Amino acid sequence: MLKFRNLAAGLAVAASLALPAAAETVIYYSHNASAKGTIPTTLNWYKDRVAELSAGDIRIELQWGSALFKATAAVQGIGDGVAEAGTVIAAYFQKEMAAYSLANLPISGSNAWVALKAADKFMRSDPQIAEHLAKSNLVYIGTFTGSAVNVGCSGDPIRSVDDIAGKKIRGTGVYGKVFGELGATRVNLSVFEAYQALDTGLIDCTQGYTYVVPALKWNEVMDNYTVLNWGQVGGVGFFMNKQFFDDLSQSERDILVQAGAEMADVYGRIVTGFNAKVLAGMRSGAGEHPIEVIDLSAEDTAKLNAAAGPFIEEWKDNAASVGLDPVALMASFEAAVEEYTAEFEAQGYPWDRATN
Repeated sequence: MLKFRNLAAGLAVAASLALPAAAETVIYYSHNASAKGTIPTTLNWYKDRVAELSAGDIRIELQWGSALFKATAAVQGIGDGVAEAGTVIAAYFQKEMAAYSLANLPISGSNAWVALKAADKFMRSDPQIAEHLAKSNLVYIGTFTGSAVNVGCSGDPIRSVDDIAGKKIRGTGVYGKVFGELGATRVNLSVFEAYQALDTGLIDCTQGYTYVVPALKWNEVMDNYTVLNWGQVGGVGFFMNKQFFDDLSQSERDILVQAGAEMADVYGRIVTGFNAKVLAGMRSGAGEHPIEVIDLSAEDTAKLNAAAGPFIEEWKDNAASVGLDPVALMASFEAAVEEYTAEFEAQGYPWDRATN
């Protein structure tokens, strides 16, 4: 009897070895920057979360530094299947990302978590967005944000909107255009060129995000930093090749979407933490080069919003030009901002809430 059991067990093992192994789904993801920073930290979390939810059946291969395609070719690169997924910066694709570009306007306010949750809900809620993305063979998975746009200067600070006129400023998207309308001289430089430009006097000020100040060593050449309490560049997201996505099983698609939805809270916590730490350090006067922190008044922020009006109208015209309904999209996004603003005011950040 024992010999028979051993023989049966041997046959079962042999049969199992003859069966093909379960196929692993591998997703190559292209990111335009280095493997360090807030977005890479979140992408690594997403990779691990998908592996956890799929019990290892889905593997994300992260490719850094535009190894597969440049940021300006992301829509075509993902749509053509050069990578199954990747980071898309909406500012580079005004037509293809017409709806998503709404997240780059000063509508969501300065709270990164509110902006993330609102943009994420917005991108999932309206069928016309999915239909428009499908034309580029894309599916939306999740969102990031540069977080609130502020401005740091060498020399005289910006204490009010009146101080913007005459400044030579490196701007960021619509926020830079608004400063130009208010009398600033806009200087076209990348974020990585701002340090030298401030140091040499080529520019007086640079717009940017709080967490990049120490990362790019702006704190060495800035004398002051004005918190604008204004808006964000939120049109930076995780997109996937639609044909590839549609060919996955329903359970695989559900896992990718679930992790993408969870990503807003994860990234929100990361970027909010970085910003708070850097801003607290500046307010405390820490470091060899103290930086004065100035908070723009609500009245001045309202003036900035008013000056942004023409650029919001430009967005509406662009959205309409590709067949989208800008009025419906604006209403949807503003409703999401109101929803998550109310949730934040009532409950605070999700990671700070008491758990039972």
